[in-house]
Amino acid sequence: MTEVHVLTPREVPLGGPRSMTVRRTLPHRDRSFVGAWCFVDHYGPDDVATTSGMDVPPHPHTGLQTVSWLFEGEVEHRDSGGVHAMVRPGEVNLMTSGHGIAHSEVSTPDTTTLHGVQLWVVLPEADRDLEREFQHHAAPVVSVAEGVDARVFIGTLGGHGSPVRTRTPLLGAEVTLAAGASWTVPADPAYEHALLVDTGSATFFGTWLGHGDLGVVDAGPTELTLVAEEPTRAVLLGGTPYDEPIVMWWNFIGRDHDEIVAFREQWQARAGRFGEVEGYAGRLAWLPAPELPAGRLRSRDRHGRR
Repeated sequence: MTEVHVLTPREVPLGGPRSMTVRRTLPHRDRSFVGAWCFVDHYGPDDVATTSGMDVPPHPHTGLQTVSWLFEGEVEHRDSGGVHAMVRPGEVNLMTSGHGIAHSEVSTPDTTTLHGVQLWVVLPEADRDLEREFQHHAAPVVSVAEGVDARVFIGTLGGHGSPVRTRTPLLGAEVTLAAGASWTVPADPAYEHALLVDTGSATFFGTWLGHGDLGVVDAGPTELTLVAEEPTRAVLLGGTPYDEPIVMWWNFIGRDHDEIVAFREQWQARAGRFGEVEGYAGRLAWLPAPELPAGRLRSRDRHGRR
């Protein structure tokens, strides 16, 4: 029987003062990655009239790619690569920070409900200094089985694929299942996989997952099996195991404590490494970095701290 490691979410404030709350499953003390996916935030559905929506001032990233995916609402993206774009349901936006980037994220005035996931992908050593880049893809809804639809926004699944380019083999798909639907789909045995339940509940390899749970399966299976007793929407992630140790702190990914310290100092000094975000008119001109912890930051491998 395939073992499913269930990671339950913890609530985390996002974006400094007056921040919104997200449910985070990666990174987790027991697991750092699923493939090269290193960060999973799940939020909403939030009534914007009550929560004030999303307003994340310009903030930095290094050594990663951000993947934004919405179920409801609309978010305005601006970055220091000169990109001004909208994040909308069913349309994936992938931003490459590489050497360094800054961006802002603000829900639009017409948004009444905000609901989605924010994901990060760690860049491997060979690619972690890439130039800034932005990719967009509107993923079509495809029927993959009776009562099962999918939007493949990264990689391939069930014969359907996405043109979005990544630096390690990855899978990302939104899957919706009708009540009573069952789906078994061929899988790459070289991939780790994880299922994040957004609405409803499902069994993944026979293990029950509820709202916000992330069920993780190690590489090996040649098929994935999902069953829903009620209408369910989930996000399926996958990728080949990522074995390089990293240090991840705040919005930075580096390889050791001293590198993270240097990234923070450069951001606080508004160094050219990150550039400037033009056109943001929100609550802060930029988001200062928090203070570093007293001890040295430790690296992580894919099963937690080293």
